[in-house]
Amino acid sequence: MEKADNPQPVSGQSSPELLIVGGGIMGLWAAVHAERRGIHTLIADAGRLGEGASGGLLGALMPHMPDRWSEKKQFQFDALVSLETEIAVLEAETGLSAGYNRSGRLIPLPKPHLNRIARGHSEDAERHWRAGERRFHWHVLDRPDADGWVEASAGESGFVHDTLAARVAPRSLMSALIAFLRGAKHVRIRENAVVTDLDPDRGTAEIGGETIAFGRCILAAGHQSFPLLQGLTPGLKQPLGQPVKGQAALLKADIDPALPTIFLDGLYVVAHEGGHAAIGSTSENRFDDPFSTDAQLDALIEAARAIVPSLRDAAVVERWAGLRPKAIDRDPMIGRYPDHPRLIALTGGFKVSFGLAHRLAEAAICIAGDADCGFLLPESFAISNHIAAASR
Repeated sequence: MEKADNPQPVSGQSSPELLIVGGGIMGLWAAVHAERRGIHTLIADAGRLGEGASGGLLGALMPHMPDRWSEKKQFQFDALVSLETEIAVLEAETGLSAGYNRSGRLIPLPKPHLNRIARGHSEDAERHWRAGERRFHWHVLDRPDADGWVEASAGESGFVHDTLAARVAPRSLMSALIAFLRGAKHVRIRENAVVTDLDPDRGTAEIGGETIAFGRCILAAGHQSFPLLQGLTPGLKQPLGQPVKGQAALLKADIDPALPTIFLDGLYVVAHEGGHAAIGSTSENRFDDPFSTDAQLDALIEAARAIVPSLRDAAVVERWAGLRPKAIDRDPMIGRYPDHPRLIALTGGFKVSFGLAHRLAEAAICIAGDADCGFLLPESFAISNHIAAASR
């Protein structure tokens, strides 16, 4: 990687080849890939690693519908399949569980036309949900095949059970990634270190009052990335992205952690280890307090209790709210920033971050090192695509 002119050391240490700004799921995976490639890296977060939106409760890893196949759906499919192996390697390296399970997904079908559509999707899945010898399915059922998990009346016209969907425990995965990095040889960590005066042309940044130099910078600071990127492109007619508030809850009940995730009209009910069920989540573009919970979460909890008998009397052990990064074109935002070759954007995951972060982060590391990753990113993910949308 290219070194900055006149590098300034941080606390007596040499300047990093790579600066990663942001310690959420995207930044942590980027640092893991940097460590595996032996890249001298500094990861800096304004708070503590893993405490932002990535430290939530839900952890649903849901595939796109298998119809109208596209490069974006293929990329997500490949990422969801490969994540299983990535997590297994991480768990073996750290001795920690990430709470991963390919437990599938149940979708109640309340109206007859949804059953007809679902049967078409079943054929689509047979064509597209293939990874070597592995096959994943989109079964259309008359009744749910998980006894007592969801009310049969929720799906008056049947149910879908897909076998590709999975779940992960967000905080457990974050803990495993952080543990890996704390034992890394090539990665240093700076927490509670606000990055200011980021100058990608000179290759310098202010971190906690110190000036450091870097060869490349990956900006993975969630929704806080958008204003930093915005300042590099004067004249944009719209913001490059925005924070979207999400609320979720964790309930305690006597449930099997291998039960499939329930999805109905934007409601997710995710079975986790230890008899916990995560419920979420809202998507709020307007809000007064980003970290408060309110009646919108109460409504989700009541909706979950209405269709899941085992949650009717379950205690709510945690209510959570946080801000997720939604790029202007909704898809993730990744790529070398135009006219600023040292800077690589890695943000905008919104609802798909946990399923794609390991692949997007690997791509960002390859971009930073001018290397070939062996896979292509969808065009809609490119930072240039988002800049074009914000210019209209």
